[in-house]
Amino acid sequence: MTVSHRPQLRGEELRENVLNTALDLFSEKGYFNTSIHDIRCAAGVSTGAIYHHFQNKEALAKSLYMSLLLQMDQAIEDACRGKDGCMERCRAIIEKMFSLTLEQPRIMQFVLLAQHREYLPDEPPICSSKPFQAMKKVVADGITNGEVRELEPWIAATTMFGGALRMMSLQLDGVLDNPLTDYLDEVVECAWRGIKA
Repeated sequence: MTVSHRPQLRGEELRENVLNTALDLFSEKGYFNTSIHDIRCAAGVSTGAIYHHFQNKEALAKSLYMSLLLQMDQAIEDACRGKDGCMERCRAIIEKMFSLTLEQPRIMQFVLLAQHREYLPDEPPICSSKPFQAMKKVVADGITNGEVRELEPWIAATTMFGGALRMMSLQLDGVLDNPLTDYLDEVVECAWRGIKA
């Protein structure tokens, strides 16, 4: 009888495996209901391997959170590239966020729905993170160039993206009858009507 073993992961590959496993468990069970032992068992690594890369569970969660925010920021930058005007960039951002919600729901659930301040008290709120600042800047640029009426930039950004973010939450909660992307045109149109010059 032969015993099969998982290949031993090392370095960055092991770290990514732990982060992906933590993402699954945090999304499924919540941060407080997930232990390092749970992550170790699900990832198939030793406790020592986890502590080699992360000081504790909070450090692991922070690393995961920062990594996902970086991915979101890059996705927003990619979505805006080559787009002219505020409306086109806003639509591209919402379309990208809707696609990510459908394709990678556990990532979006962790970023949007987890109560990060409860276990990452030193991190700024999600709305102050780089991706949300980038969304606000798109709208602020629209105010500057006259495409968006004179509004406080946070009010304009909330009006433009708030409905889309709520629709993403409804998708993650399993409330919507159709895939999120089916609502794209209507969501963008309603939001744009609220801020256009």
